[in-house]
Amino acid sequence: MGESVGASAGAHIRTEGEAGARGPGGGRWLVPVLAFGGISVAVMQTLIVPVVAQLPTLLDTSTSNASWVITSTLLSGAVATPIMGRLGDLYGKRRIVLLSLGLMVLGSLICAFTSALVPMVAGRAVQGFAMGAIPLGISIMRDELPPERLGSAMAFMSSSLGVGGALGMPLAAWIAQYTDWHVLFFGAAGIGVVAMVLVFLLVPESPLRTPGRFDVLGTLGLTAGLVTLLLPISKGGDWGWGSPTVLGLWGASALIFLAWGLLELRIKDPLVDLRTTVRRQVLLTNLASIMVGLAFYALTLVLPQILQLPAATGYGLGQSMVVSGLCVAPMGVAMMLVSSLSARLSQARGPKVSLMTGLVILAASYLLGTVLLSAVWQTVLLSVLIGVGIGIAYSAMPALILGAVDPSESGAANGLNTLMRSIGTSTSSAVVGVVLARMSSPLGAARVPNLDGFRTAFLIASGAALLGLLIAAFLPSSATKRAPGAAAHGDLSDPHLVQRGGPGADEEPHRAAVPR
Repeated sequence: MGESVGASAGAHIRTEGEAGARGPGGGRWLVPVLAFGGISVAVMQTLIVPVVAQLPTLLDTSTSNASWVITSTLLSGAVATPIMGRLGDLYGKRRIVLLSLGLMVLGSLICAFTSALVPMVAGRAVQGFAMGAIPLGISIMRDELPPERLGSAMAFMSSSLGVGGALGMPLAAWIAQYTDWHVLFFGAAGIGVVAMVLVFLLVPESPLRTPGRFDVLGTLGLTAGLVTLLLPISKGGDWGWGSPTVLGLWGASALIFLAWGLLELRIKDPLVDLRTTVRRQVLLTNLASIMVGLAFYALTLVLPQILQLPAATGYGLGQSMVVSGLCVAPMGVAMMLVSSLSARLSQARGPKVSLMTGLVILAASYLLGTVLLSAVWQTVLLSVLIGVGIGIAYSAMPALILGAVDPSESGAANGLNTLMRSIGTSTSSAVVGVVLARMSSPLGAARVPNLDGFRTAFLIASGAALLGLLIAAFLPSSATKRAPGAAAHGDLSDPHLVQRGGPGADEEPHRAAVPR
């Protein structure tokens, strides 16, 4: 590949020869194929949602044990995103995307052929490793697309997680309601195989590699730290938030992350370059991502419940599982439709403005949602409004991250940002779950969340969006002025780009990516 590297500055320069070598097939099909891969991963994540309430019966186990079907995917997905990103930087992003999708197919087949708890949990854990495909897809776009196409492509890819989740829910609900529930996993496996074939045939391997070795010890440390952090978040409601188990795990997490951080700062080829992650633009974007993830998940926890609760409660809308899924689906459509709008806004005003715009819409929508819960059409409107806010905010994040890191670190940096969103959704699940459990009313022999509980959950989500807005306001001004494609391709006409991290960075120069 024709490519030169600015040795003194560590900047990667793309030449005409390299651009031409990508070929017309890769350019034409790259975005839709990678986006389809992202949507297939999102469908895999949400396909179990319609049968969550029936899992104890289906698996012949307790409610607490059945919750591991969800928790295992959450944990493995959180661990996988930064690890798969780093592997992609080292050994080829397309290769690791195929590995991620292959693990999704394997995990789906394990689940499809069992009705026992342990293999189901194991299969769902294997499925979770597919989460690495989304940040890697964004990194491939950075490596392969010209600047004028990059912004809209990243926006669409970033929104694919929400799109697949929202569109997959009604389909999964219909399958669960009218066929055998194992069909859900056979379907996920089939979609994964199609995505693998398309990626293999139509996505070129990126020529960029990061020199160095894979940090095995750092991987083990990060895994242990994330598990001890996220496990009590997801299981705290069952174990008790003040229980010795929860407090002990959090204490262990703090110690593990401290030791892990010291290790990562001392070794030559760390799994996560902490000097990059504490850079202002990267750090604040990741913190804002946690808030967006927290706000996003509140909708998926509240609307299906209020739609399916019986009208006898006085506030439930008495709809079927399928109708409930259809009411949430417009959120995914809205995210898909606004992705190009978000890219144009980022191009004109910068991704910082896009992120802040999305957060403002999110905060206002959730506030409005506290009074829009009395009719089906209101829930649909709410889904659309929140989908718009999430779509704009999600679409801005890759541009902010990639505008501050070198191409050699794009996979790991995007993986870490996806991890931050996962931490946000995990926290949302725990916090909203506690609120709805405490603010409940009797319904026959059971207790169900009351209307005040649902409104409180929306107020928490609105507060998270406002906190994210405050964090985003402190992003550097260069994040507002710069189009997302420029930094991503190492445009050396901007003198700031000779420094590591692109615009506004004041750190030391760093090593270049090398083609293979």
